[in-house]
Amino acid sequence: MSVDSIIRGRPRDLGDGFTVLRVLPHAKRRMVGPFVFVDHFGPTVLPAGSSFDVRPHPHIGLATVTYLFEGAILHRDSLGNVQRIEPGAVNWMTAGRGIVHSERTPPDLRGQPLPMHGMQIWVALPRDFEEASPSFVHVPASELPQIELPGARVRVIVGHAFGVCAPVATFSDTVYAALHMDAGAKVTVAAEHDERAIYVADNLVRIDGTPVQAGELAVLAPGVEVHVIAQASSNCMLLGGAPVGERLVWWNFVASSRERIEAAKAQWQNYALEGSVQFGRVAGDDEHIPLPPR
Repeated sequence: MSVDSIIRGRPRDLGDGFTVLRVLPHAKRRMVGPFVFVDHFGPTVLPAGSSFDVRPHPHIGLATVTYLFEGAILHRDSLGNVQRIEPGAVNWMTAGRGIVHSERTPPDLRGQPLPMHGMQIWVALPRDFEEASPSFVHVPASELPQIELPGARVRVIVGHAFGVCAPVATFSDTVYAALHMDAGAKVTVAAEHDERAIYVADNLVRIDGTPVQAGELAVLAPGVEVHVIAQASSNCMLLGGAPVGERLVWWNFVASSRERIEAAKAQWQNYALEGSVQFGRVAGDDEHIPLPPR
């Protein structure tokens, strides 16, 4: 069999009526390669007067990637980066020992209906790099490798696949690619990574005959080439790579030890206290998300 298991995303309300599908982690599967967290938001249209506003919040021990099909997000972080995120671009933020960032609707788009559709994922850093220096890399869609296939366009966002490599340095063997497929198109996925999965963002595909619907993640069998056929125009995400070992996930923190997470919790609890700032601050954004009570 080409498909080991299928995981259905579960709705999660992030507040203000904004709901996502939480795909990973899952009871059936905690990680796929280094991917420890996968959220899918939209497709939706935020009404005029509403906005996408994720206040400054911290991360440790991971790298984040936001990928948009529609919409725009303004990223700000504690390193001083201010970057507009638009469809097709890659925005790779390495948290390492700690970073703070916010994600908001750009000022020029406020007050009007705003389509939003995209993926938010976390990649766990190998143990030797969990305390790496934080950084942020933006690569526009025009500079990412794209493979044209009959009826399909494959954009390699991070890592390597389909004979090309994305221009973003990773800390372990990784693949993250967008498959934009017309109805009837076929994409062959080689067995070049230890662990692989395909997430269907919309409509329906078949993977060697197994139907996979929108909102489902198909974890692929290792060591076998698979064939993805779109039953209708579909957007899919290929993700995976080499395993990096088990990780603990608490709120926005990823670590290989409970002690590291407890230390991060204490640091963020003191974020607003004068002289007790271990995390940097986001210039121009004075709000922050408090530490959850649990």
